[in-house]
Amino acid sequence: MKLNDRVAIVTGAAQGIGRAIAEKLDAEGATVVVADRNADGASRAAGALERGRAIEVDVAEPESVEAMVAEVLAEYGRVDALVNNAAIVPFVAWDDVDLEHWRKIIDTNLTGVYLCSRAVWEPMRDAGYGRIANIASNTVMAGTPNMAAYVAAKGGVWGFTRALATEVGAQGITVNAVAPGLTASEGVLASPHGEAFDFVQSLQAIPRRGEPADIAPTVAFLCSEEAAWVTGQMIVVDGGHTRH
Repeated sequence: MKLNDRVAIVTGAAQGIGRAIAEKLDAEGATVVVADRNADGASRAAGALERGRAIEVDVAEPESVEAMVAEVLAEYGRVDALVNNAAIVPFVAWDDVDLEHWRKIIDTNLTGVYLCSRAVWEPMRDAGYGRIANIASNTVMAGTPNMAAYVAAKGGVWGFTRALATEVGAQGITVNAVAPGLTASEGVLASPHGEAFDFVQSLQAIPRRGEPADIAPTVAFLCSEEAAWVTGQMIVVDGGHTRH
């Protein structure tokens, strides 16, 4: 297994893509910290894992993030991998994007990535080893409507991934991004985005719905020692939707 004896934090892992990632990392041998604002959901997801641990966290709040990482270090002594998955996926027309909405999305989807990465950086640096995988989005290429703040935040995630990889590579830390396409998670299916599958499938090279389990293997690879020579990259996992 790729991740035997590794400790990984996955944010936003109570459901959807985050939960699928947590399940895959667990299957590959990692101890997985299921971190989410939804404490009950995190507990259920962690309880279904062989080596799961739930922690309630709000990635947009520095104190909450710092407490999460301190708890992980106190229990396990290290953090080998961080998957920055937590995000809000809105459906808001540009006409209705006000500053409150903008800040809410940026705070969680972009600032949260910074806060979590910053919190694990020192223990990774001291260990001379670390894997950070950020969940971006193919909306960065597609310019998807009704998601202006989200697309801006995910574009920021991509830029931050490249910049951080440059700065920490010499410390044994790799930083990469995975950009899913439209994926049939609980949140997407419960939103107006769920109505877009037929159209999106017509644009894909692989004409079926993307599932959370389709995203997880790429993330697991980037969290493993096998990806030691991969950093500063964004891998698009969308069935070929944005190949053109």
